[in-house]
Amino acid sequence: MTDNISSIVPTDRFFGYPYRREFTLVMRYQPPFWTFLLAVGLTTNILNIITFLKVGVKDSVTTLLLTLSMSDASFLILVSPTLLRHGFLSVGSYKLQAFSDLRFITFWPAFTCYDFSAYVSVVLGVTRCACVAMPLRFKSVFTKKRTIISVVVLFCINVLIHIPVLTMYRLGWKTDPLTNKSYVGVVRDEPSLRNYKQGINDIINKNTLQVISFIVLVACAALLKFKLFQASKIRSKLATVSGSSDESDKSLSQSLAASHKLSPKDVRVVQSVILVCSVYIFAQLPSLLYTATKKFHPEFTDTGRLFFLVVICSRTSYTFYLINASVNIFVYYNYNTKFRSAFRSLFKCKEVPRK
Repeated sequence: MTDNISSIVPTDRFFGYPYRREFTLVMRYQPPFWTFLLAVGLTTNILNIITFLKVGVKDSVTTLLLTLSMSDASFLILVSPTLLRHGFLSVGSYKLQAFSDLRFITFWPAFTCYDFSAYVSVVLGVTRCACVAMPLRFKSVFTKKRTIISVVVLFCINVLIHIPVLTMYRLGWKTDPLTNKSYVGVVRDEPSLRNYKQGINDIINKNTLQVISFIVLVACAALLKFKLFQASKIRSKLATVSGSSDESDKSLSQSLAASHKLSPKDVRVVQSVILVCSVYIFAQLPSLLYTATKKFHPEFTDTGRLFFLVVICSRTSYTFYLINASVNIFVYYNYNTKFRSAFRSLFKCKEVPRK
């Protein structure tokens, strides 16, 4: 993902390139959809934060979910100048140049927050896997205090590994060539230095850590899903032998149930974590395919013959990022009893009968 892909305007040299028609359609219809997703995402994450604070941050899961909502909201706020600038605020006036350039200042902080959300999701998946797989050993390890410390340390590390791109643009004094007056604008590194810094970011954050996070979350979601399946099979076995007079069958079933037991609360927590991880996995697929294709296809570059397809894929990744940052409220509402009760209490919602 480049920092200025949304400001690319095709020139005459792109006239004969493929995917020009599709590019035109995307440029026309995607910005309004982005605006809709931004509005929905900011609203849902604000509701998430208010509701989790109402519930009370009393355990590690709630701490991580609250952190995830705050990080997603920060991402949406910081990325909005980039998306809105391209869709609706094409500014040519020097007087408005400082606002127009705001997207350069907020772009990389936005994706620093997005990557932080990914790492929080990884921590959430790994901790739930550990607690489900070995509850006696790990349930007392992931306390609220330790989780908060872990989140703070993780945030500091995340900022540290993003320093190269976070320092590419900064606010400073510039001179208007028409009026010779000074104004606050964006000061940029030289193009060669920007390319070097972005290359470092691509290696660390886009290629290495993104792939590792994706693999870990897929493994966590699969393991948690298997544990749910295993627990359901044990419950079915217990129901089958409950009327049996064979004491050995009953003893075996009870020992299996004790070793794989999940309380209804545990089941709901595991289901919510699986869905949160699955949303992230689904949202990252376009970005992973985009990154892999750029690495192995020589024409799939910002200056190659497949320029229009590059922009389409990049903008599609933006769309999936916005979806990922917007839909978790539906997971929380359906699978977190405390969240649902607090949400209905705060916003005077009536209970909908469940079939």
